[in-house]
Parts: sequence; structure tokens; C-alpha cells
Amino acid sequence: MHPASPFVRGWFALAAIGFFFGRDTVERLLQGGPLVDEQLSGRGPWLLVFGGGILLLTVLGYVLTWYFTRYQVAEGYVRVNSGLVFRQQRQARLDRVQAIDIVQPLLARVFGLAELRFEVADAGESAVRLAYLRVSEARQLRATILARAAGVLPAPGAPDAVEAPVQTVLRVPPSRLAGALALSEQSVVLIAGGALSVVLSALTENRNFSFFLIPAGIGLLAAYWSSFNKGYNFTAAISRDGIRLRYGLLDTQAQTVPPGRIQALQISQPPLWRIFGWYRMQVNVAGYGAAGGSGDASARTTLLPVGTFAEVLTMLSLVLPDPGTPDPVRVFTAGLTGFAGAPGDPDASSVRDTGDDPVSGPDRNTGDGFITTPRRARLLAPLGWRRNGYTATGTALLLRSGRWWRHLVVVPHQRTQSMALEQGPLARRFRVADLVLHTTAGPVAPRLIQAGLDEGRTLLDAQAARARAARKRQTSEHWLDQIQQAAREPSGNTQEDPNHG
Repeated sequence: MHPASPFVRGWFALAAIGFFFGRDTVERLLQGGPLVDEQLSGRGPWLLVFGGGILLLTVLGYVLTWYFTRYQVAEGYVRVNSGLVFRQQRQARLDRVQAIDIVQPLLARVFGLAELRFEVADAGESAVRLAYLRVSEARQLRATILARAAGVLPAPGAPDAVEAPVQTVLRVPPSRLAGALALSEQSVVLIAGGALSVVLSALTENRNFSFFLIPAGIGLLAAYWSSFNKGYNFTAAISRDGIRLRYGLLDTQAQTVPPGRIQALQISQPPLWRIFGWYRMQVNVAGYGAAGGSGDASARTTLLPVGTFAEVLTMLSLVLPDPGTPDPVRVFTAGLTGFAGAPGDPDASSVRDTGDDPVSGPDRNTGDGFITTPRRARLLAPLGWRRNGYTATGTALLLRSGRWWRHLVVVPHQRTQSMALEQGPLARRFRVADLVLHTTAGPVAPRLIQAGLDEGRTLLDAQAARARAARKRQTSEHWLDQIQQAAREPSGNTQEDPNHG
């Protein structure tokens, strides 16, 4: 690793030690007092020796950690040896690499260094983290690992792989990101909480309700800043080794995600985002974990923080180069905006106002290929039963849900690991069931809500057969060939946003 790595990694510990031992001295200087407290003058040298010893041991620990850390890329593996007293070796197969990130914290950017992370399917913990390398060296090593993970082996005596050229696909303007945060779910909660506090204060003549908004406002501002810092200058590009994502204001991060490693994808739209036709895209990638806690993990599973419908189609064309349908724009538009019996829907008349709901046929198909919740179960979801539905293309299963908060989940057939039908007592009464698809941990939870019982059983068997067939055909272990065509033609989609005609 780079010789400056110990200081980049340990600056916080050094700052904490300096603060602990120097706080009183700084305060006395600011107040115009003596440099050393008279009560401690006799013990000053001992305190200095004690503080210096702790500082020396801390620095020595970081230096030894750096000195005994080595990495190697050979024989289809990447290995990292570390530790002085307790030795540790971590290794990962190159063909199992799920994604590669180049992370530059603010201090590392000052030194021109970067941390290299690459993930395998290990429940969210990074298999290997190399901190810190020169930026050029980190990019070179990433290119080498990606090439070998994609099945490209260098000829004997040939130079190492060079970083693949990229072609920018889209950028998210900071103004749009700020607007999306202002119209986000957190803002709705804060406004509703403020209105409730005003009403309660007026009814009870107690002004203490307003104080509850202070911690909520502070937490909201912190969440806004974290989201803005992580999503600032978001750029998506395509290269022959995968999808390149770059973002960050203070701490920058560059991800390389092979499209074949994406397990599931979700497109969502909060209610206020419909005004501008904005959407958010999130993915499950093996190794990234649930991403429900830290902002860093959430940012890493975000494929598009806020984008238009045309940009959503562009990213979909990269993740799913073969949508498995001759008219993908119509299918995905129906998944994002459609629902059975929508006003003005030419096929709305096909949804009959009956209670017996046949399993198949025009009574349940909305005309766009989606099969929705039976009408008999409308009491379980009065607003969402016409929206909840599914359809399957030749390459993926699409699940849509939510009348106000719209969601569309896309699961490639070969990424279906297992499935389950779940049915509670009320669902048994109305003869419906939920179909749950199990993928790797992440923010996307594929679930078909309140499908007809017979339809759910049929879909369970059909999806299992589609998954088996797709796994036999998949070549995701060597995904380079799959993305080369997309790299030459990243996306020519110029479709109009359905929210703006």
C-alpha cells in the first residue's frame, strides 16, 4: 500500500488524542491564562510523556498494519495478507467478483489516493479492501481484475489491461437532486408532523408540541445533507467492463457494476415526484447487503437517484439488454403508470364488475399484459388492488404495486433463487396469496401482492420453469460479451415521458 496510508486511515485517532490532551491548553490560551495549569505543573512532564507514548503507539500500530499488508492477483484469485500478531489472509475468486468500487474520502483526495473495494456474495461485507493506493494504480488494478473476472486472460508477456474507455450515458443535475429531496417522503412526513403540531397546539393551548419538531428538523437536515453529498454530480457511463457510476461531493466514489451481477431492480416514484415525472432506481447486488442502515450502503445500491422516464429506459437497457419483449416501452410504461380500469384506458371495459373473477382471460388482464388482484379482494387493498399485478417477458418477471407510492420490480429469470407462497387468514378468506421471490439481500424485496390463489400457484410453477431454463442459458460468469454491444450503442431511447405526453 502507499506509505501515506497509515495517516489517511488513522487521522481521526490522532485528532482525538490531540483533542483530549490539548483541549485544556487551548482553552487557557484563548482566555489569556498560563500555558500550563499551576495545579498540574508538577505532573506536566509525566502527562507529556504519557500522551506522547499513546501517540507513538497509535502511529506505530498504523504503520505496522501498513507494513504487513500485501496483496496479490494471481491464479484466478485476489489475495490480501495482513496482521502482525494475528495473521489473516482473505481471498476472492475473480470470476465471483460482483462489483468494484474506487472510493476517495476527502483526505485521501488530498494525497491523491483511493481505496479499492470489490465485492463477492458474502452477505454485504467487503471481501477485499485495499486502502490506500495511488489513484492511477487503483484504476489499473481495477481494470486488470475486471478483465480477468470477465474471462479475458492476458497473453504471456503482454502488458496488463488498461482501463476501458467510457461513454457517458446520463448526468443528474444538482438542481434536480435538490428538488427531489425537497419533494421526498421525508418532507411529506415533516410537513404532516408540523401541521399536526399546529392543530394540537391550537386545540390544547399547549405550545410544547412545537418542540418535538426541533429534533425531527435536525434529523431531516442531516438526512438531506447525506443524500445530497452522496448523490451530487451523479454520472452513469457504460464501458466494455460494465456500468460505471460516479458520485459524491466531499467523498467521491466510482463504482463498476457488471450488469450480469444485478439480482433485482426496483423503480419507484413518490407521489410528489409525479409533478415532474421523476423516478428512482435501486438494485440488489450480491455483496452490497441490505443497505438499509448506512448512507454509504444506500448510495451503492442506487442505480439512479432521480431521473426522467427516458433516463429510466436508458438504464434499463443497460441492466437488461434483452427485455424479452418486442415492445419494451409499452410494457415498462404499463408497469410504472398503469392500473386496471384506469380512466381513459381503452381496455378498462375488459375489467368486469363481478365477484367471481375467473383465473385468466380478459376479465383480469388490463390489456397491457399485467394480471391484477381479483376484484373479490378489493376490501384488502381498496386503493391498490387494481394496481397490484405482474407480467413476465422472455427474460424477466415484472411486479408492480402501489397506487400512491408506485413501485415496479424487475427480476431476471436466472436470478430467481427461490420462491414462496404466503397466505394469512384474511387472504385465505378471499382466496388470494402473496408470491415472494428470494434474491440476495438489498433494498429490493420482490413480492407479488394479493394474487389470485390459482394464479399464484400457476405463476410459482411457471417461474420455476423459466428460472431453470434461464440458468442453463446464462453466461454471466463471463459477462463481457453481453455488454460489448451495449457499449457500442449505449441507448438510443428518446421516448417521451408518459407524465408529460
